[in-house]
Amino acid sequence: MADGHHLAVRRLLPVGATRRGPWLVFLHEGLGSIAQWREVPALLARRLALPALVYDRWGFGGSDPLVLPRPDDFLEREAEIALPAVLAGSGVERPILIGHSDGATIALLYAAAFPERPLALVSEAAHVFLEPVSRAGIRKAEAAWAAGGLRQGLERHHGAKAESVFRGWAETWQRPAFDGWTMLDRLPSIRCPVLALQGADDQYGTPAQLEAIAAGCAGPCETRLLPDCAHSPHHEAREATLKAIEAFLRPLVV
Repeated sequence: MADGHHLAVRRLLPVGATRRGPWLVFLHEGLGSIAQWREVPALLARRLALPALVYDRWGFGGSDPLVLPRPDDFLEREAEIALPAVLAGSGVERPILIGHSDGATIALLYAAAFPERPLALVSEAAHVFLEPVSRAGIRKAEAAWAAGGLRQGLERHHGAKAESVFRGWAETWQRPAFDGWTMLDRLPSIRCPVLALQGADDQYGTPAQLEAIAAGCAGPCETRLLPDCAHSPHHEAREATLKAIEAFLRPLVV
């Protein structure tokens, strides 16, 4: 239970891992779910011999259905209310946050709000300010939804919740209230080590996102722009992404 909603949670405990100490915590994208990470959490958990926590945010996958419209501060609520409740309920005190897209933005907002808590943070395709390309990408996704292919794909993971998942993402980010949205003022509060990854062909953001994260975070920050990769580095450039994450995290967890 988090912020008044029942959430689906999956815990992974590979050989050699202990429940004490840091946990990998995965935060999915704006249309994502536990299942859409595929085997990535298990692969990283085994490589690093760390336990992992993967969960569906409110409205996604196996969690409670979303009630629309989303509040304008939904990202802050996820970062400052829901995620802390998930971590507390799972006994995770020092998370290593691994977020993708909206999930990466939520991870950054959490690290800014609670700078002493995360051990480290991996950001994949985060948006720390809204760019025109982001909304252009959403409009293309709306066309794919109308054509039926995207709907069918989301129904495989979200079932009857697929429409509210899509509308809660596409309609919210295109509201006038999100014109000029930014979290750049929060970045200086982030003190934990950060690895920020983005595909060079990301349809929802430009390399300016990486530049802003590197310039804004108070703690050490590494960035990687991955060639021949769009919005999902852990799928579209999997081995390069896993190697980068492992190399970044291993000195922190030995």
